[in-house]
Amino acid sequence: MSDFTATDHLMMARALRLAERGAFTARPNPMVGCVIAHGDEVVGEGFHRRAGEAHAEVVALEAAGERAKGATVYVTLEPCAHTGRTGPCADALAAAGVVRVVAAMRDPFPEVDGAGFDRLSAAGIEVAHGLMEAQARHLNRGYLSRIVRGRPWVRVKLATSIDGRSALASGESKWISCEASRQDVQQWRARAGAIVTGAGTVLADDPSLTVRLGDDTPFEPPLRVVLDPGLATIHRGRVREGDAPTLYVHAPQTKLTRGISAQLAVVEVDHGRFDLNAVLKLLAGRGINEVHVEAGATLAAAFMDAGLVDELLLYVAPVLLGSKARPLFDGLNIEHMADRMQMEIVDSRVIGGDIRVLLQPRG
Repeated sequence: MSDFTATDHLMMARALRLAERGAFTARPNPMVGCVIAHGDEVVGEGFHRRAGEAHAEVVALEAAGERAKGATVYVTLEPCAHTGRTGPCADALAAAGVVRVVAAMRDPFPEVDGAGFDRLSAAGIEVAHGLMEAQARHLNRGYLSRIVRGRPWVRVKLATSIDGRSALASGESKWISCEASRQDVQQWRARAGAIVTGAGTVLADDPSLTVRLGDDTPFEPPLRVVLDPGLATIHRGRVREGDAPTLYVHAPQTKLTRGISAQLAVVEVDHGRFDLNAVLKLLAGRGINEVHVEAGATLAAAFMDAGLVDELLLYVAPVLLGSKARPLFDGLNIEHMADRMQMEIVDSRVIGGDIRVLLQPRG
């Protein structure tokens, strides 16, 4: 840690805003922004746009040119110290003659994890980190979850009436939420590495689970994942259509028929329910940082019951569906108040005619 100035804070805030521009494209890499400055004068800046392309530091160095010499570098994540698809950013910064590097946080990726700071210090560069670390960690919560916990960050999205119902008794749910809410969901889908649903939702609603931003914003299509023990949906549904890839997760004993061209993966099933920890581990192995779950009340409850929900994205519509309608979660079976699942509201805002609430489990 170090004593950071007001200018340091301003420059790091700018770097964090730059990093967020890679939210839809940088995965599986983290979102990183970089600002190079002499005092309060910015001489170069950039962000990591896409895996395989230049890292944020290199983009900023190219923009700064000779003016990088003697400058301070503000970067949202520890500069890398290894050669992957690109060379070590720590070496590039040293070669450019910068005198100070301020990073928001250390990178827990095993091939970095302090090695970038060590290289910079060995080159005689002043290194400080911890500035606006909470904001940097929140920005890359998916990447950090995959690297540190070995599973993606899980967000469950649900639309509900004000009496806590997710669909009519018949299963009809189009549409509880308003058009503005349905468009807002596209931003959350776009930042996810995978959109997960269940076979029941595919059969009942026939969703496409694609991203529709409605503008020219670049994004990488998320992997669509259907949890279908017996592959009842393998030959049907819009979830197979379009450019986005689709993965079907099925039970080990399922007999495969001829003509299946889709991606398949096997996960153990116990009493008709998938081992969701194993599903998430499987997706982490595919480089998935964030999982966005759009499913029915049973699968949503299964993720909650397993303690695997990191965020609950709830769109509350000002409508009543009545006592015969389906609940928001089906299968939690909480009998005592002491066992209630406590959530914390981290954000709430009006979206069209609905209220969007973002919650996280307490503790």
